[in-house]
Amino acid sequence: MRSTLRELSDRVAAAMAALGLEGDPLVRPSTDPRFGDYQSNCAMGAARRAGGTPREVAEAILGKLDVADCCEPPDVAGPGFINFRLTPAFLARSLGRVPTAGEPGAERLGIDRTDHPTVVVVDLSSPNLAKEMHVGHLRSTVIGDCVARILEFQGHHVIRENHVGDWGTQFGMLVAYLRRTRPNVLDDLDRLVIADLEAFYVEAKSLFDRDEAFKKQSQETVVRLQRGDAETLRIWRAFCNESLRHCHAIYERLNVSLIDRGESFYNDLMPQVIDRLMRDGHARESDGALCVFCDGFQTREGAPLPLIVRKSDGGYNYATSDLATIVHRIETLGARRVIYVVGIAQKLHFDMVFAAARKAGWAGEGVALEHLGFGNVLSASGAPFKTREGGTVKLKSLMDEAVARARSVLESGGVIAAAGADEDAAADRPATGADAARAGMTSQEMDDIAETVGLAAIKYFDLQHNLVKDYKFDLDTMLALDGNTAPYMLYACARVRAIGRKAGIDFDSFCPEGGLVLEHPAEIALAKSLLRFAETIDQAAADLRPNVLTDYLYDLSKQFSRFYDRKQGVRVIDAEPPGVRVSRLRLCDLTARTLKLGLSLLGIRTLERM
Repeated sequence: MRSTLRELSDRVAAAMAALGLEGDPLVRPSTDPRFGDYQSNCAMGAARRAGGTPREVAEAILGKLDVADCCEPPDVAGPGFINFRLTPAFLARSLGRVPTAGEPGAERLGIDRTDHPTVVVVDLSSPNLAKEMHVGHLRSTVIGDCVARILEFQGHHVIRENHVGDWGTQFGMLVAYLRRTRPNVLDDLDRLVIADLEAFYVEAKSLFDRDEAFKKQSQETVVRLQRGDAETLRIWRAFCNESLRHCHAIYERLNVSLIDRGESFYNDLMPQVIDRLMRDGHARESDGALCVFCDGFQTREGAPLPLIVRKSDGGYNYATSDLATIVHRIETLGARRVIYVVGIAQKLHFDMVFAAARKAGWAGEGVALEHLGFGNVLSASGAPFKTREGGTVKLKSLMDEAVARARSVLESGGVIAAAGADEDAAADRPATGADAARAGMTSQEMDDIAETVGLAAIKYFDLQHNLVKDYKFDLDTMLALDGNTAPYMLYACARVRAIGRKAGIDFDSFCPEGGLVLEHPAEIALAKSLLRFAETIDQAAADLRPNVLTDYLYDLSKQFSRFYDRKQGVRVIDAEPPGVRVSRLRLCDLTARTLKLGLSLLGIRTLERM
């Protein structure tokens, strides 16, 4: 199934071509339903290039436009906007083609894969293995995972790389401290367990700062590590593996998968990068350091701004490592698109690294290098998110608190404030407190629901925000049972499943006969919303904006609430005649499947009941 937006765009493009007009068809969803469902302002640009008024050009395009099978007769509004209104028959026919349970493509809702798949590398999370993951790693992890899921759904081959910090001076200190404090495990490093990585690092750093003998021992360890001493490398690997164990416990809970590829992986490649830059004349010495100078980058004084790729002491830095990753990803992995999900504060760094890679010829015109920057996570007061002691908040602690709060909400017996819920839907509201006990829900089931809801709340809240904006971390808002939140979205999914149970329908094997009947405005509005799912995925992928998807899912859930509402919508379970009942139950099924698929692209698991 193609998106309606692409279908209309192709038809407008064909009409323009028939008139000899050039330009983008510029079809967009209408922002005001009074002007239809879609709108094109292609006549504006075409008129400038071909002459005549935009309205005259728009009328000429209408004369060549063939959309009778999907739209009411289009009209021209204002100076030359072409308005499209989809017909109920087209909506019914399009949604009727969505595969039912058990049919090929059912899990994708019949949405086509891209005709031009490519290899994409998504660089995400990237914690420093010297410490535990903190709140600062949340955004890169969940945003990167969502982007990867959307691109994979489109049919691209996505490689999720976790560029972990596992190399450098501090690791000499940590290996030396491990030798000093855990000598009993050195002969059997598989037994190495560090309960609190943060505390381990703080203790090692404290000893390093106050004990000259330990400081010297740490520096000597760094040298042995860099020279490839087998015993030192063995202990270093054990420490890294233990650190990664902590990371992957978090990734597993967040439902995130990735490939660990540390800075150490590029250790042998970085000298080659330097040699290639020098050999081809792209780098030169400046004040003892080796630098690449790219056009367009200047200091505040107007002097050329250097990208330092080798420090004056001969050491490498982040620029060297990032250039090495680009070389490996393009030349070895075959990537044609590389997306770095890193804080927006690093924009200049990546702009310069990308410019250097293009100057060196490593990233040609067929390769896209993109920095997907994002803002910071702030406390509820708007200040930097810190512990009371001023340290960074551990991500595990944050997740545990969200789950505990979700458990508390479930046990509170509070009332759901679901938009548009009526008496029929009230019985399907999330079970909480005593209701859960009456429903026969075990403590383990409550724990599982709390884990799903709590972590979904964190992820959804992060993804629904504009990426470049800072946002305030507020668990009360995240866990609200109404509004654009994960609990509300999970409830919307569970609610539809409950409707199916109440109607005696198993949606997992629901294969209705007959076509959809779309007559009531609430039915038509829901159908239009369901049909926009494919183009929403396209837009989210093109713009790399997960909030496009969260906004869509929230709108869909609201449309469904109006559809099922006794006053605004239609009867479903007891609808007559039988063909209408089946049609409306199928709309329920399509809604549940769309919400479930959409949430899965956000990395969020759904629930059968709440």
